[in-house]
Amino acid sequence: MNSLETDLERARDLSVADLADAIESIGFECTRCGACCTGHGEDEHTATVFPDEVRELGGSEGGDGKYDWRDVARPMPYGLRETDDGDPEGETFEWALRTDACGDCVFYEEENGTGACVAHEDRPLICRTYPFSVVLEGTSQPMGEAVDSVVLPAQREAGEAGDEEGVVRAHECEGLGRDISRADAEELARTLKRRAIRELEEAIGVRDNYRPAEPGPGEVVVHDSEGAKRPDGTPVENRE
Repeated sequence: MNSLETDLERARDLSVADLADAIESIGFECTRCGACCTGHGEDEHTATVFPDEVRELGGSEGGDGKYDWRDVARPMPYGLRETDDGDPEGETFEWALRTDACGDCVFYEEENGTGACVAHEDRPLICRTYPFSVVLEGTSQPMGEAVDSVVLPAQREAGEAGDEEGVVRAHECEGLGRDISRADAEELARTLKRRAIRELEEAIGVRDNYRPAEPGPGEVVVHDSEGAKRPDGTPVENRE
């Protein structure tokens, strides 16, 4: 079995109770500071969003069902190069939430210093689980340095406590260290497990569906689990 498939099985076997224990031991309460929704300095906000999540956000209540693909997502900038005009070109392997001119998520709004997501009910899994992540080979790590971590019991019992995989990480967030109820920790744990599974399924889909697209000058191609797409979300093979 390939390593991605192996880690997918590991993700499916994750114990929600163990994940909740880890989250509870670190502690967390969202303060609505907006730091996880905004860019920092020259770094734009880069939250990974899956193709099905793009479509869900496109029809979200916050967008009144009027968002198209480009309004929601942009090609993940990593791996792309700039043309002489400063435009991106090349191939990349993920979608990121669209950002505004300040590098902040377009779904983020702030009023009197308190942040809010206008598409909160349809927000992507990475947003639902920040500031936590599960370290497996095919899972992604969000923005912000990891500032705390907990080794899961299954890894410790297997004698792999020195291995980076099988660890719950907490990333930079002012809400860390605050009390969290058991019910909230378990809800977050369930979502964190779902995200780990979804990320690995996406990685396997990208691998299996990848075909070199050879984009021309000034062109961008995004490879996701559904195949190669243009920045507007249409399949590359549909080009005239």
